[in-house]
Amino acid sequence: IPAIRTFYLSFHGPQLVNAKFVGFDNYTWAFTNPTEQQVLLNTLLWLIVAPVVATALGLLIAIGVDHMKRQALVKSLIFMPMAMSFVGAGIIWKFVYDNPGAGKAQDGLLSQIVILLGWKHPPIWLLSHPLNNFLLMVIMIWIETGFAMVVLSAAIKAIPDDVIEAARVDGAHGPRLFFSVQIPMIRATLIVVLTTVMIATLKIFDIVKAVTGGNFGTNTLSNDMWTQTFVQFNVGHGSALAVVILIAVTPLLLYNVVQLKKERAVR
Repeated sequence: IPAIRTFYLSFHGPQLVNAKFVGFDNYTWAFTNPTEQQVLLNTLLWLIVAPVVATALGLLIAIGVDHMKRQALVKSLIFMPMAMSFVGAGIIWKFVYDNPGAGKAQDGLLSQIVILLGWKHPPIWLLSHPLNNFLLMVIMIWIETGFAMVVLSAAIKAIPDDVIEAARVDGAHGPRLFFSVQIPMIRATLIVVLTTVMIATLKIFDIVKAVTGGNFGTNTLSNDMWTQTFVQFNVGHGSALAVVILIAVTPLLLYNVVQLKKERAVR
């Protein structure tokens, strides 16, 4: 019912009550307005970079700690950010990226590190576009890498030992074993992890809101949807953006459902 109501409002004007029917004007605005095009580009950038990097790092860590003696401790430390809210993580990293500017006391961890490395005048990180978008993605990657690591580590451990031993007898070691045997064996899980992180990334709101508020060229679809609805009080625009997010998320959700059904059928 809320989805149907939102879809209905997306074809109407800015008012919540007695709004005028405007057809596809809100969608035309969403895809042709220069500001909204930047928002869509930012969201696409998030969707490409954050899930791929988080999944790749999770996979590498899962492989790296697979034979460690105290792997549970390492995994716990890497997984720990998952227990934190996106808002809390955003506030922590906002202090990391803080740079009050030249002539003022330096209290940002990142700025202090690069100064010690020889960069005398680092930029004001969160004002530097498009660098600030990637700095926000680091927060998402920091949180989601632990999720990817735990799921992929379980998938790797589920590979039968006789398959690994047979591959080694055939001469598969190191990278060849990894790419020719382990990756194909966990391909379904790998894709599910990637699409799950993509869904979370597509709906990203908390980090952007807590760190930059969507300013300085960092706005995303979810944050802009909130701004249009509750700051600009344009329900039509906000509803249209909500529908765009729903349409983008739905194929990923359906794909995950299909993959899970296939895995259950195999079991």
